[in-house]
Amino acid sequence: MSIHFPNASRSYDATRHLVRFWGHDSAMERAFFISAPALQRIQPDVVMEEEPLLRAFDRHRARICQVAAQVYGRGGRSYYALEASDF
Repeated sequence: MSIHFPNASRSYDATRHLVRFWGHDSAMERAFFISAPALQRIQPDVVMEEEPLLRAFDRHRARICQVAAQVYGRGGRSYYALEASDF
């Protein structure tokens, strides 16, 4: 099965300093997280605060989803975390 990202929703988790987003594999929804350091790796000038991180996520969504699909392909989990080393 392949993962798709038709839902443009994303949210910032201030406690864990990450952005949450969701993908769909057939009828199953899968949770994904991208850490603030991963977003900083993609966009080095990003300010480590909610709005700038969400804007960076939106600006680089295609690349993030591409990497998320690769991480998803590594095996089934309850959630998928994207870290700076994935980029």
